[in-house]
Formats: sequence, structure tokens, C-alpha cells
Amino acid sequence: MAEMEVADKGGKKGPGVKKGKKLSTRVDLTPMVDLGFLLITFFMLTTTLNKPKTMEINMPYKDEQEKIEDETKIKESTALTVLLSKKHRIYYYEGMATDPEMPPDVKITGFKPEKGIRDVIIKKMKDVEDLKRKGALNEKDKTTVLIKPDTNSTYEDLVNILDEMAINDVRVYAIVDITDVDREFILATEQAAGE
Repeated sequence: MAEMEVADKGGKKGPGVKKGKKLSTRVDLTPMVDLGFLLITFFMLTTTLNKPKTMEINMPYKDEQEKIEDETKIKESTALTVLLSKKHRIYYYEGMATDPEMPPDVKITGFKPEKGIRDVIIKKMKDVEDLKRKGALNEKDKTTVLIKPDTNSTYEDLVNILDEMAINDVRVYAIVDITDVDREFILATEQAAGE
């Protein structure tokens, strides 16, 4: 046991001052050693937990850039475009509507339990799997959902559609800015529905 003794040096000396008994002060340093080891252990543990973690990224070679761009292009047959609009309405169409000569067949749904957007996503995923089995698509092709929120849609709708992506295990989706053409599709669909 480690200890430290400190002797009393005494007080005033002079006539009439009684000399008292010298007492020694004893300090036990054993708990300080334990505390030192605990602190060393704590700091060693926290510094090993604090090591920076990095993510490994494989960058493509420049000669393969064209091949990669071809692989990353979205095919019309795998795409589903979802337009979020006011009053929690969802307008959707299959494909990306890249051909101005042929406007898409825009339909309206919502976040209903039956015949809602979940059923639309499940059907699209099934259609893509059927095309893969028939050989019209590669095994690497996946269902791609393009989410386009309008300025009058709510954050709740965006969160709900992202939840649908997670629930239905849609691996490839993107939040894209809505275009004026898409707004025209919404307006034409509303007019056709008599709203």
C-alpha cells in the first residue's frame, strides 16, 4: 500500500505555549493508482472507437465511360413516373414521356390501402420481372421510379412515397424536378376528369 507521511513542523514557540503532540498525516494513494488505470483504459477505448471510417469508391476508367453511360440509362419499359400534386393526389404514368408525339396515359391515385400507389408499384415491378423472363430486358435492369413533387405538394406526400419505396423494396428511384410538360399532363388529366 502506497502512503505518504507528512510531519507537523510545529507552530509558535515561546513562553506559555504548550508543546502539543506531533501528529503525522497519512494519505493513502492506492485509490489514485486505480483511478489512473481506469482513466488510461477509458481513453484508450474511446480513441479506438473514434477512428475515422472511410467508404471505398471504385472509380471507372475513362475508356470504359461510354459503356458505363449505356448501362446507366433508364429504359422506358422499366420506368414509372410519379407526380405528387395538391390534395395528396398522385398522378403517374409508365415510362418517362420522352416522345412529344405520344403523350403518356396519366392516371390518378393516392395513398389508399386498395388501388393506391402501392398496388401500382407492385404491378410495375411484376411487369419488369415478366419482361426479364421473356428476354426483353437484361438481368441488371430494375424497376426505376422517378418521383417528381410539384410545388403545391406536401412534405408528408414526399415522405410517404419514400416509405413506399422502402416497403416495396424498390432499389432504384430518384427525386427529380417536375417539368412544365409534367404540369401540363396534370392539368390535362384534371380537365379530362372534370375537375
